[in-house]
Order: sequence, then structure tokens, then C-alpha cells
Amino acid sequence: MYDKAKIWVEGGAGGDGSISFRREAHVPRGGPDGGDGGHGGDVVLVCDASRRDLGALRGSKHFRAQRGRHGEGSNRQGARGEDREIPVPPGTQATAVDGSSIDLVAAGQRAVVARGGRGGHGNRRFTSSTRQAPRFAEKGTAAEADWIELRLKLLADVGLVGLPNAGKSSLLGRLTRAAPKVADYPFTTLSPVLGTIEGEDRQAIVADIPGLIEGAAAGAGLGHEFLAHVERCSMLVHLVDVAPIEGDPVANYETVRGELAAHGAGLEALPELVLLSKRDLLPAEDVEAAVGEWQQRVGARALGVLAVSAATGEGLDELRGRILAQLSELQPPSPAPGADPGDGEFEVEHRVYRPAGEGGYWVEREADGGFRILGRGVEMLFERHDTKNEEALAYLEQRLKEMGVLAALDRAGFEPGDDVRVGEHEFELHI
Repeated sequence: MYDKAKIWVEGGAGGDGSISFRREAHVPRGGPDGGDGGHGGDVVLVCDASRRDLGALRGSKHFRAQRGRHGEGSNRQGARGEDREIPVPPGTQATAVDGSSIDLVAAGQRAVVARGGRGGHGNRRFTSSTRQAPRFAEKGTAAEADWIELRLKLLADVGLVGLPNAGKSSLLGRLTRAAPKVADYPFTTLSPVLGTIEGEDRQAIVADIPGLIEGAAAGAGLGHEFLAHVERCSMLVHLVDVAPIEGDPVANYETVRGELAAHGAGLEALPELVLLSKRDLLPAEDVEAAVGEWQQRVGARALGVLAVSAATGEGLDELRGRILAQLSELQPPSPAPGADPGDGEFEVEHRVYRPAGEGGYWVEREADGGFRILGRGVEMLFERHDTKNEEALAYLEQRLKEMGVLAALDRAGFEPGDDVRVGEHEFELHI
């Protein structure tokens, strides 16, 4: 099972605006007619219920959306670039290029991880009473791009935890229709296995988490690879072998509890049902005594203590009932048939970006006497215009004046002819 992947995602660049003039016979007022460039496509994660892990992303690690088409004359706008969709299984988590957290849990849910660039305006957008034939247009902006990590956390209600050979796989096979590998040696289970308990009015998904050993949270053994899958569980069923080949049952129990706490995600606080496994290896009176001792030992911290045998089936019906009943208390009921489907729709998270500094920019004097203007808004202006085009440069100076940037330069000690830098652009201002 592949539960991690690292991929490169890159939105499509925005298309450039067009510089065009309408020139036709018998049309006295042609004028600029450059169309806008199209926006670039986005890279989108799509939750696909048919996917089971992230293995398909191991072979293809680069995902790029289509760039926007450039604008054309006759006011023709460039086409928007197509999105690049990446199907992922339910339970996938990621961090988008802009830093937002993504958690996909339901089929059809979508999340943008790399946004495409904006298309540039054509020259017709820059006409005014004093600029009737602009010979400049905007460039399209670059898209978001970066490496992102995807992580799969299983959508299970119950996590079976315990040391290797505690009997988790055998128990899962008897409780559900799952068919995990069962053998008489440690680490038989190399990846989480899911099974379903069927109740009259609900189901419970149970995950067999590969065996934890001491130091698992720090990377020892296999358990550290799968502790994250337990984070989504509503409860834990902690198997303790009452007749282990090695070690003491109490010490084994505390070892697993310690690794859950060391993982650092609050796993030790999940409701826990303690399950004494392999009860068929002890006389009935010893089993009853062990259950009593463990109830005293764990006290109110645990949901209870049961003894079961996967070999004989003893205690399994009671265990199924306890799990289903406990989940009904821990989890809210599903929406009733006929309920408003809008109640479960995903809400789009809107973020407000507030500019820093004066008007979203600030001015710094550099060691060589030049001035640097910082601020995303100003930097975007220069990215979108050709500073070698005199008309474009004049337009930029006008915009800097309107934004108050020129006044800020004056306050910082600017003199006409001083060098001014914005991003990678450097020029002289004579104002």
C-alpha cells in the first residue's frame, strides 16, 4: 500500500494580452482591438472512490495544467487553459502551494493545489481620453508551482492496535469479511487492512494497523509508517495477548500506549476498548480473573475490557455489539433520507489577504543609494508590463503615482534620476 507521494504541480501560465488595431476600409474609427489573454488552468486533486492508495502517483511525478492562450485582434479573448485533474483516494491530505490545508474525504470533492496564472489585458483595455491608441498590453502572470506531499489516512471507524502477533489479523478475519494474511511470525501484516462489521442500522469500518514495537513513533519497525492512519479513527481496540510467547502482557500494553502518545497526534486520548486475545489458551476461571484485574488496572480510562478468541469465536458477538453501540454514541447519525442535500455540501474556504505596509507596499533604500519598492501588488504590475516599452513605462509611472508610491519615494529621500528596483526590474525615474 502506498500512503505517501511527493509530486510536482504547476498551474498553466496566463496568456498575454494582444496589441492590435482595427484597420479596415470605410471604418473611420477603428482603434485598438487587442483581446485579453486567457487564464491558465489549475492543478486539481479529485477524490475518486475507486482509488485505494497513492501508488498511481509514484510513476508520474510531474503534473502541469495547460497555459492560457494569448489574446488576438478583433477583441478575441484567448481560451482558458484546461485544468489538470489528479484522482486520489478518499482520505488524502495535502498542503497546496499557497499553504492551505486540504483533506479529501468524499467522492467528487475537489481541491486546487496549484492555481493558474491570470491572463493579461489587451491594449483596448488601456484606452482613455488622453490615451486613445495604446501600444502596449499586459503579459499573463506566472502560475503557482512547487513540490507538494500527499498523505493517505484511512477512513476507518475503529483501529486495531497491539504488538506483533497479538492476533489482530486473525480477529479482523473473524469479525469481518476481510482476508488478511495470517501466520505465526511477527510483522505478517505489512500494510493496513480494512474490514466491515455489519449491524442492523449501521456499519463499522475496522482497520488492522501493522504491529507496533517499542520506538515505532521514532521510526523503529513498521508501525511508524501507519500510526497516521489511526488519527481518523473514532475509537481503538487494543489487543493484548494474555499468553504471549515473549514479554509480559502489562508491559506489552504499556509499550503500545507509549508509542501512541509519542506519535504526537492525541492518539492516546482516543476512546479505547481493551481486548484480551487468545482466551482459548487459558482456563475459563483464569480468563475471568484476568478480565477483572485488567478492569481494575485501566479503570475509567478505557471503555471496558473483554476477552475473545479468534480461534473459537468466543466473545466475538459481544465485541461486535460493543463496537457498534460505542460508535453510535461517539459519531453523529447520518442524515435522514429526504434531508436537504445542501446540508452536506462542501463549503469553499475564502481567504482574505491583507496587504502589509503603506497601501500594500513599502520602500527601502539600498546600500548603493538606489531604492527598492516591495509589495506583491507593485511587483505584479511590473511583471505584467514590458518596461522596455516607453508607453508601458509611462503607464506604470502613472499607476505608481495613483497608488502613492511616488510620494513614498519622496519621503524616503528619492531624487530624480535615482535607480528604482521592483523585483528583477531596474530603471531610472525622472519625476
